[in-house]
Amino acid sequence: MSQYKLKIKKDDTVVVLSGKDKGKQGKVLKAMPKKDKVIVEGMNKVKRHTKPNQNAPKGGIIPKEAPMYAAKVMVVCPACSKPTRVAKKDVNGKMVRVCKKCGELLDQAK
Repeated sequence: MSQYKLKIKKDDTVVVLSGKDKGKQGKVLKAMPKKDKVIVEGMNKVKRHTKPNQNAPKGGIIPKEAPMYAAKVMVVCPACSKPTRVAKKDVNGKMVRVCKKCGELLDQAK
């Protein structure tokens, strides 16, 4: 297990490296560093059998995204549009994530 240091954050675009969705790209909906997992939009779909409730009045079998290990996905650089490893770099006294291939910043100024 990791020591709670994910290089993948919410809203990153990632590509799946292995499993039934291998090669597909999607956006990270949720990152769970303590479990070393991420939930990617449209990937690793499972079917959830649900009772009728206010959110789903009919109930039934509802497909939803399940968590997958963070090691199975790789960040896609927005500048060079390729899967890349992530480096950390000090910019103006703040550590930011950087693409290893082109050196472009992955963290956008908010």
